Amino acid sequence: MIRFLVIGLLLYIGYRIILSLTSAKKPLEKPDESLGSAGIETYKDPVCGVYVSEESAVIGRHDGQRHYFCSMNCLEKYREQLDHSSPS
Repeated sequence: MIRFLVIGLLLYIGYRIILSLTSAKKPLEKPDESLGSAGIETYKDPVCGVYVSEESAVIGRHDGQRHYFCSMNCLEKYREQLDHSSPS
C-alpha cells in the first residue's frame, strides 16, 4: 500500500515539474520609466542619466523648457555644453 502512495507521489511531482517546464512564461513588462518605484514621477538627468523626482531635482530652463538635474554640478556641465555648442 505504501509503495502505491510513494509511486503516486513521485508521479505527481514529475507531472508538476514537466508542467512548469512546458508552460508558457509570461514576458516581463517594461516598467514605465517616468514613474519611480514608489509611483512618483521622475525625470532623467540629461547629463548623467540619473532619474530624479521633481522635489529633489535641480531645475534649469533652456528655450522655455524645464530640465531636471540630479545636482548643481550636472546643471553647470549642461550649461557648459550649451556654451560650447552655440555658434560664436
